[in-house]
Amino acid sequence: MKEIILEILKESLDVKERFIRSHAEKIMQAADRMAQCLISGHKILLFGNGGSAADAQHIAAEFINRFRIERPPLAAIALTTDTSVITSIGNDYHFDEIFDKQIRALGKKDDTAIGISTSGNSPNVVKAMKTAKEMNLHTMAFSGAGGGNMAAYADMLFAVESGVTARIQESHITLGHILCELTERILFPEV
Repeated sequence: MKEIILEILKESLDVKERFIRSHAEKIMQAADRMAQCLISGHKILLFGNGGSAADAQHIAAEFINRFRIERPPLAAIALTTDTSVITSIGNDYHFDEIFDKQIRALGKKDDTAIGISTSGNSPNVVKAMKTAKEMNLHTMAFSGAGGGNMAAYADMLFAVESGVTARIQESHITLGHILCELTERILFPEV
């Protein structure tokens, strides 16, 4: 069992290191974009399914509450949390509409939409990304290898080159934490 544990750790560290190193410039650009979004009175909208839904909620919480420093709350909404909205849309229309309708209701030009999908092909995430792009939101996609169908609608694509869902998700939350910290440092350099 110890060998399995250490092999999982090694694989996780290797995937994250390759991912972060290969995307470092783009991560800095994304943090700048997110800071400008928030400075201008706009918001960050995050969405995904399953573990990616949990990541969307986790990242939104870091922005709203705090991450590393004491500072005012920052506008972020996880579109995965309102069960009445999600279930009514899923029931009355289709599950593929659950994020799309929320983007159309809550999204405004120059907001930032972050779609999270390990495959990059989740129909409801792809549809919301397409709508966000059409509405002139800045779009970021967190995906697995290649970006899948989300890549077509992403202003910034963060594709983790791995075929293992757990390693992709671990990289996504690391990316989310880095973006939170960089955005805080940009917005509150004096702290």
